[in-house]
Amino acid sequence: MDLSDGRMLLQPLWTFLLGHSSLLRSPFFPVFFSVSVYLSFCLPFLLLDLLSSRWALVRRYKLQPQSSVSWASVQSCLTLTLYNHLVFIFPLTVMHWYLRPVHLPEEAPHLPRLLAQVLVCLLLFDFQSFIWHLLHHRVPWLYRTFHKVHHTFTSTSALTTEYSGAWETLCLGFFAAANPLLLGAHPLTELAFFLLNIWLSVEDHCGYDLPWATHRLVPLGLYGGARHHDLHHLKSKCNYAPYFTHWDRLAGTLCTEQ
Repeated sequence: MDLSDGRMLLQPLWTFLLGHSSLLRSPFFPVFFSVSVYLSFCLPFLLLDLLSSRWALVRRYKLQPQSSVSWASVQSCLTLTLYNHLVFIFPLTVMHWYLRPVHLPEEAPHLPRLLAQVLVCLLLFDFQSFIWHLLHHRVPWLYRTFHKVHHTFTSTSALTTEYSGAWETLCLGFFAAANPLLLGAHPLTELAFFLLNIWLSVEDHCGYDLPWATHRLVPLGLYGGARHHDLHHLKSKCNYAPYFTHWDRLAGTLCTEQ
């Protein structure tokens, strides 16, 4: 593909977004974007949770068919997610907005460059999260103090994705935000990575092994997905990488069966 063609494919989308530059430059945008995208991605799985108790066709895809999602757990997860975003993430985004104003170039990125940088960001995030996760399981004080809250639920569901303490939320948020900056990525590339990262994280925790799940689309068992992460919540001592399987394979912590 010619590089100019790659840019032309994305230019109409980027021009449309530039028409809302005041929103993109707002200190409220990162939190608004993160929460709204996250809840939008959770919604289809919440619908499946409602249907699974009545419809065997849906229940057959549940990783833990005996489990169910209560409204109390939904409320608890939503409350903690909103609390972390408003009390911890929002003040940091305002500080970042003040110290580093948003730069919005006129031209869109080349499509091959966007795709390559999104993949690199994802691989970096996977490695950073694997190290963080492994340490917070292997060091008892770190687990008790910071990570244990995320393991409140041994049966995962979409809204448990962000059921975590402030330290974990901030660390993972920092990894996600820092990687595009390290690569000098275009703002559209950042948005694309954030969208993909949020989706994959929600899918990891959704509690369903669906026919179109990402791990079924990626060949050779290179991607773990919801089944991989559900085993982590069941057993706790395996499958520390959020997405890909290579780090757990190398560390001897990969588990594929109950």
